[in-house]
Amino acid sequence: MIRNETYTLSNGLAIPKIGLGTWLIPDNEVAAAVKSAIELGYRHIDTAQAYGNERGVGEGIRGCGVPREQIFITTKVAAENKTYESAAASIGESLKKLDCGPADLIIIHCPQPWAEFRGAKRYFKENKEVWRALEDAYLAGKVKSIGVSNFLIDDLVNILEDCRIKPMVNQILLHIGETPSSLVEFCKQNDILVEAYSPIAHGAALKNEDLARVAAKYGATIPQLCIQYTLQLGTVSLPKSSNPEHIRSNVQLDFTISNEDMAALESIGQDYGEDSRWPVFSGKRQV
Repeated sequence: MIRNETYTLSNGLAIPKIGLGTWLIPDNEVAAAVKSAIELGYRHIDTAQAYGNERGVGEGIRGCGVPREQIFITTKVAAENKTYESAAASIGESLKKLDCGPADLIIIHCPQPWAEFRGAKRYFKENKEVWRALEDAYLAGKVKSIGVSNFLIDDLVNILEDCRIKPMVNQILLHIGETPSSLVEFCKQNDILVEAYSPIAHGAALKNEDLARVAAKYGATIPQLCIQYTLQLGTVSLPKSSNPEHIRSNVQLDFTISNEDMAALESIGQDYGEDSRWPVFSGKRQV
């Protein structure tokens, strides 16, 4: 079962291939979603400082009845923390809110503050400082693996050129219609595991009639097709839901997409409007 399958990070740590995304699930509701997911077999929970629900995620994990060591917890340093001191402090705050011991993975949420996402200023120097804080947390045993999110190739090169510890993951927007193949290949060449957030295109894929036809061919739903697509690309898939039926359905993946259909899906240049270009948080939205 896909819920029990794992990849191996560059430091030898096992990471479940599929996880529960928790963006937009309020802090007072997320514990129930986490417990439901774990009851259904999930062992990977993804949160972030920016989500404002780390406390609730920790509550759900502590109260789920499954030993902590069997659950993989990811959180993220807020994109606005661009100094060593602010990043180090935020790591401590996240660990305190989660209250689950060392985190399994902490990543830099974005190479730029959300209000400047993909803007002219690239924050190369600042990201080196944030990365140093993550390296120190890793070496101190506060976190078992470290990585980045939303980093482009030059953002990664900036870290790789003089880091003590290489990023172990890069969590990026990846779905049918938005498959940055060059970035994925660069990560593979550098032993950086790609994680696909919003594999269902923030729900916009549900409206796509072409995907509905392909999904029907496999007796699957559109979300199942989208998640399976990201898994067959060799990435971690992080679908978000607080609906127990959706949480259950998202891991009922008893089919394999053919090579022909994978190639066709990867070449799709579907425009989902602003959903194709997230994250675009500048006071309105965030991921």
